[in-house]
Amino acid sequence: MNAAVETSTDLLRWFDQVGMDDVPVVGGKNASLGEMYRQLTPRGVRIPNGFATTASAYRTFLEEMGLDDKISQVLSGMNVDDIGSLQHHGMIVRHMILDTPLPDSLSHAIVEAYHHLCEERHELADVAVRSSATAEDLPDASFAGQQETYLNVRGQASVLDACRRCYASLFTDRAISYRASHGYDHMQVALSIGVQQMVRSDLATSGVMFSIDTESGFRDAVLINAAYGLGENVVQGSVNPDEYYVFKPTLKEGFRPILKKAIGSKAMKLVYDAGGSKMTKNVPVSPDQANRFALSDDDILQLARWACDIEDHYSQLRGALCPMDMEWAKDGRTGELFIVQARPETVQSRKSANTHERYHLKEKSSRLLTGRSVGEKIGAGPVRLIHDVHQLAEFRDGEILVTDKTDPDWEPVMKRAAGIITNRGGRTCHAAIVSRELGLPAIVGTLDATEVLQNGQQVTISCAEGDEGVVYEGQLPFEVETLDLSGLQRPKTKMMMNIGSPDEAFTLSAIPNDGVGLAREEFIISTYVKVHPQALLDYQQLDSATRAAVDTATLGYEDKPQFYVDRLAEGIAMIVAAFHPKEVIVRLSDVKTNEYANLVGGKAYEPREENPMLGFRGASRYYSEQFREAFGMECKAVQKVRQEMGLRNLKLMVPFCRTVDEGRKVQAEMAKYGLVRGQDGLEIYVMCEIPSNVILADQFAEIFDGFSIGSNDLTQLTLGVDRDSEIVAHVFDENNEAVKRSIASVIQTAKAHGAKIGICGQAPSDYPEFAEFLVQQGIDSMSLTPDAVVKTTMHVLEVEQQMSTQ
Repeated sequence: MNAAVETSTDLLRWFDQVGMDDVPVVGGKNASLGEMYRQLTPRGVRIPNGFATTASAYRTFLEEMGLDDKISQVLSGMNVDDIGSLQHHGMIVRHMILDTPLPDSLSHAIVEAYHHLCEERHELADVAVRSSATAEDLPDASFAGQQETYLNVRGQASVLDACRRCYASLFTDRAISYRASHGYDHMQVALSIGVQQMVRSDLATSGVMFSIDTESGFRDAVLINAAYGLGENVVQGSVNPDEYYVFKPTLKEGFRPILKKAIGSKAMKLVYDAGGSKMTKNVPVSPDQANRFALSDDDILQLARWACDIEDHYSQLRGALCPMDMEWAKDGRTGELFIVQARPETVQSRKSANTHERYHLKEKSSRLLTGRSVGEKIGAGPVRLIHDVHQLAEFRDGEILVTDKTDPDWEPVMKRAAGIITNRGGRTCHAAIVSRELGLPAIVGTLDATEVLQNGQQVTISCAEGDEGVVYEGQLPFEVETLDLSGLQRPKTKMMMNIGSPDEAFTLSAIPNDGVGLAREEFIISTYVKVHPQALLDYQQLDSATRAAVDTATLGYEDKPQFYVDRLAEGIAMIVAAFHPKEVIVRLSDVKTNEYANLVGGKAYEPREENPMLGFRGASRYYSEQFREAFGMECKAVQKVRQEMGLRNLKLMVPFCRTVDEGRKVQAEMAKYGLVRGQDGLEIYVMCEIPSNVILADQFAEIFDGFSIGSNDLTQLTLGVDRDSEIVAHVFDENNEAVKRSIASVIQTAKAHGAKIGICGQAPSDYPEFAEFLVQQGIDSMSLTPDAVVKTTMHVLEVEQQMSTQ
């Protein structure tokens, strides 16, 4: 506070006069702003200046104006479980407050402080007026998101009016319902008002960020949502924002680890209503602007660094890890970023690390809709379309709430739902936050749920399939698997995991493991990239229809080959970061010709083969004239993950390498892009899936760091069985003696030559006796399907224990 400004600390305090010890005085929101302004501004975190009225000021208002007894009397006749009664009594109390002027002492203190903000800005200051509830006897109670915020408030009369409206918002329907459900006395809760200089994000961008992944609870990532204009649209779920992930450990080491960038539709932006009757208004965003990322990479990384600084500071205050929920804004006039709010995250940070819950659909039906999943659960029930607040009384327990977007006043109804579906919003919008707190599955940002679904229609919403949430026709059966992870010992044999989808990596990393033995690029290419790499390289020569399809898939990118590099790198990085610092072995692309042909533009580049399984796949593609340049983009993606993002725990594996000479040729191609075996700790493995890999294992061991046995292809080629043929399917058997002798042989050879040897095929996941055989042969590691990791780990522990006593 400027020394020239005299302030009654009983009624009002500046941000530099409060900290987290003052929650009972100014509420959690304002105490946090003061804490950051005092402690983090000197460290480079920008916080707009402002002041807060005190809880004492609120109580003075009620007592001097005779409102306390009147409010108590009105609320005593309310039935909080009756929505009509809740709405009626809440409205009476709010109007009582709005019709009552503030005491002169409080009005004068607010006006004087506001004039000081004007002097700082050398103009009539535009401010944000925010509510911050508190209870002296309940300092840990959370009232976040229940009261109102007013933006672009200008002039002393408008500031005083906004303050009175904030006081009234202490009695919104949602706030009354929350206090009643938690047993809090309405008259023991007070309200502090924060008045803060506005950041002109109406001319730029704003959003929300978390220092923890909101869905999986993965603690090493920062999640950032961004949209154009003022931040209320992101918080309320009025827009589908961009989404970015940044990896904290290597960010702190000076790398640039942006793990993922997903573009949102960002159809509207909230701006100042200059010359209008309201303070703000929504206007459309041009398609050209909406199809670009709202933040530059430098801004993303700056925000992530601040998220780390804020989390570190609050963790130090608490004496334990304290993940944070933050709101940020960028000033369009100066280009500067600011943090405008921060509070502890309250859902994932409270979950037990000793149990792991997984939901599985037992069957699937036709897909009706997709959107962004919130949580990892499954819910089912009849649809209830709610278009506005007047229809809330129609809602019945156990229905699926379907709406354009939720409003905070809907929270009493939301807690009765079996699940929630919205047209708009991202994973940090109101619907997402409340669903998480209530433990409900929700799918946000579907775009057209209210048009596709009908009242009474039976549906199942699944958030158990990664980033994408799916709405299925009908009520489908599902199961819940709860794993007790406490006290699970680690065997001598490394128990690793097979991962295909980057969207599931954060969640799956919570299962006890020793890393990833097989990360498949094929899934990333088919779902993240979707375009044939050669079509991106030849973009200018494509026909108009194919070029239009490529443009749709590559929104935000003028440089089409760079799109391939970035998207592939992001998919790989999400997996590698999830398991960091454990080893993650990424298998280079093993896409068959018929699969490549199905990508956008792919048919023009792929030959028709009678048996793609034995054709132009794996190592043979990488050094061929037809694919060499495309493989170069793949190498650039890997280099980006290792060098730019600092994820050196990434190892590489070459699939379907028929000869030792092919292995040398592939490594020569990789070296052109800086991927040299042994450099910066890079290890290169080879898949052992062809009889030649077994027979010449000693020679392969000279040029590779290790082997990973692909039991599916090795069985196919050892027994001469097409594993896609139903006619001879009965012959396919990994337990066949010929297959087991081959595996035993390659394990012995690898050991003799000091090479690592593991398995990433299906057999040990399906057959406990096969896992036992591998342990007896002395294999170094097994990489298993996620659902088999815990049970196979326990079995391997038993086998090792038995062997040690023999």
